[in-house]
Amino acid sequence: MSLDDVLQAKKATPTLPDAQTVTSVTHYTDRLFSFRCTRPQSLRFRSGEFVMIGLMGDNGKPLLRAYSIASPSWDEELEFYSIKVPDGPLTSRLQHIQPGDPIILRPKPVGTLVLDALLPGERLWMLATGTGIAPFASLLRDPETWEKYQQVIVMHTCREVAELTYGRNLIEALQDDPLIGELVEGKILYYPATTREPSENMGRVTDNLLSGKVFADLGIAPLDPAIDRAMVCGSLGFNKDIKAILEESGLREGANSAPAEYVVEKAFVD
Repeated sequence: MSLDDVLQAKKATPTLPDAQTVTSVTHYTDRLFSFRCTRPQSLRFRSGEFVMIGLMGDNGKPLLRAYSIASPSWDEELEFYSIKVPDGPLTSRLQHIQPGDPIILRPKPVGTLVLDALLPGERLWMLATGTGIAPFASLLRDPETWEKYQQVIVMHTCREVAELTYGRNLIEALQDDPLIGELVEGKILYYPATTREPSENMGRVTDNLLSGKVFADLGIAPLDPAIDRAMVCGSLGFNKDIKAILEESGLREGANSAPAEYVVEKAFVD
């Protein structure tokens, strides 16, 4: 190959900025999938934070969206959990990635769903819909979560049973995890629910909290700002409704600069 051929080949296949390599892809339903990719050696993040990831657009410019990192801060790779939107600018293409493909990652993690943004407490509630469980997948595999709280309650609601698979697999694997298995034992309560397909638990997170059903089903006391802390991740409407319930119970919204009783992720991809 001549020098001209080499130069032309480089022009035809430009190097992606901040590119990482996809290492595995798992499809759960026709709407949900997860994937793992390499992690930049320089990337440091707190479990629960998000980064910008994406692909190169047809116009030659990066097409990026905010995605919560689903892997814990100690993991050597990065994991993400995503929906598939047929006409979505990014997810319509992202859902077709394969191991070995490049993906753009901007290594500047930010976010409010971090333990530092909460005051010390006894019970930690993780309230999520759909792919909103992604940041909790990170936090649930972080030893610090189990060292700080006596009990962790995960409420995850989806439309259909199959859409709960990612979260259920995650929860079931925690006690066998060599790093945190002993810390988790006897501390986690899992409350998966569906809103369309019949299942053991039915109803929205908001309804099950307001009616008191979740407290009765799990045999636990209602929300108490003296001991309860909460993290919320879902659609804008869900976040707003949950905030109202938490504040009615006496919990205040916190932030990195001013820790309080609950935090909400404001950059969720839905």
